[in-house]
Amino acid sequence: MFQMTKAICFLLVALTVAQGVELSTKKTLNLTAIKAMVAAAEAEAAKRDVHVTICIVDESGNLLFLEKGDGAGLNTIQFAQRKARHAAFYQAPSKKGADTLKGGDLSVLAFPEYFPNQGGLPIKVDGQTIGAIAASGAKSEVDEAIAQAGIDALSK
Repeated sequence: MFQMTKAICFLLVALTVAQGVELSTKKTLNLTAIKAMVAAAEAEAAKRDVHVTICIVDESGNLLFLEKGDGAGLNTIQFAQRKARHAAFYQAPSKKGADTLKGGDLSVLAFPEYFPNQGGLPIKVDGQTIGAIAASGAKSEVDEAIAQAGIDALSK
């Protein structure tokens, strides 16, 4: 009985190897996509006459793009990165973090890369988060609108 079970297991493994293992395909942000997003975000900021820092990160929060606009405060460099990392790590807008904190949940302040400030949005393709974009330097809702303009450029 043991030999037969062993033979069946060996046969199943051999069939799996013979068929090949299918690796998943993963979408990523490439330079063309990043440039399109940045151009759209810059245009939205110009339209609203605000000076912001724009940040794009990959799904792990690694920096792919950072641009401090003329007139944007130095603090916006850190804020934009933190908003983007939050959106990538938690696969949700950083506004959701702000709303959670406003709701009284102080425990979120201990979460890694958690930044409860509106303006960061996850970049999703086919339901998967492939990165995040954020803006900082204007009112929070304007920062988010600038980030959204960047995301909208991907679907054009």
